[in-house]
Amino acid sequence: MQKQGTAKNSEQLRGNMQESIRLAQFDQYRGLLFSIAYRMLGTVSDADDMVQETFLRWHTSSADEIANPRSYLVTILSRLCINHLQLARVQREEYTGVWLPEPIATDPGDDPFHLIRVDESVSMAFLVLLERLTPVERAVFLLKEVFDYGHDEISTIVGQNILNCRQILKRAKQHIASLKPRFQPAESTRTALLESFLKATATGEMSTLLTLLRDDVVLRSDGGGKGVAVPNEVQGAEKVSRGILGGLARLVPRSLTRRLARINGKPGLINYLDGEVHSVLTIDAEDHQISAIYIVSNPDKLKHLPSL
Repeated sequence: MQKQGTAKNSEQLRGNMQESIRLAQFDQYRGLLFSIAYRMLGTVSDADDMVQETFLRWHTSSADEIANPRSYLVTILSRLCINHLQLARVQREEYTGVWLPEPIATDPGDDPFHLIRVDESVSMAFLVLLERLTPVERAVFLLKEVFDYGHDEISTIVGQNILNCRQILKRAKQHIASLKPRFQPAESTRTALLESFLKATATGEMSTLLTLLRDDVVLRSDGGGKGVAVPNEVQGAEKVSRGILGGLARLVPRSLTRRLARINGKPGLINYLDGEVHSVLTIDAEDHQISAIYIVSNPDKLKHLPSL
């Protein structure tokens, strides 16, 4: 009886140790997994769900299935994200108004979402560009161009042969290159543009605002039918200026508290109403002028941002 009890305790101890090792291995790659998932899906909540689902599959998998923990986890996550995107494309086509990614605050030294690194690939403009790609194109492009995976690894992850992966990457890069701005201004220029933009909108200086905007500037506002939203994209400097100083200004509460912040790695603004996040604004720039303005006021997309 004593030997049986000892054997049972030893087996339980080994099981606990293996579970602890498995959990530690997953925690080691949790940041990488979220980093991929957020760039793939553009939402914090969905990225969290995909990471959690990856953990559940990892937890119930046998040791024989896992040759390389990192590759195994990234493969599970990437396939989950591809499947999710295929379903999400239909939902986003039926979305009320313009669909934008969920904004995240990325102040220096603060990485609450474990993004591994904050670079151009998490910017609002880049995530909007990725929406033009198919789910598989998006996965191949991100894994190769952002996370530096080889074609052999990518082919295993997405279930395509290497030749197909190369062709998919080529199409994705051509599509991105045709839409990506040719000149990205310095960070100080972006910040100065944002501050000048906020001053002009606060004082209602139409002429000043027009000088800050490119002729082909685009205003994209996502309220999801729940917040302040422009029904469709507004294009052109004069239309955007009138939209901001006219219609949009009348819909925004006067009691908002403004705080400058880094949004998706770029200078931005968080607006608070009664201490809670009301909306987020960020800009994109080209040739020392504002080329795009993004406003997110859908409360479902702002839940993860901290209160004032």
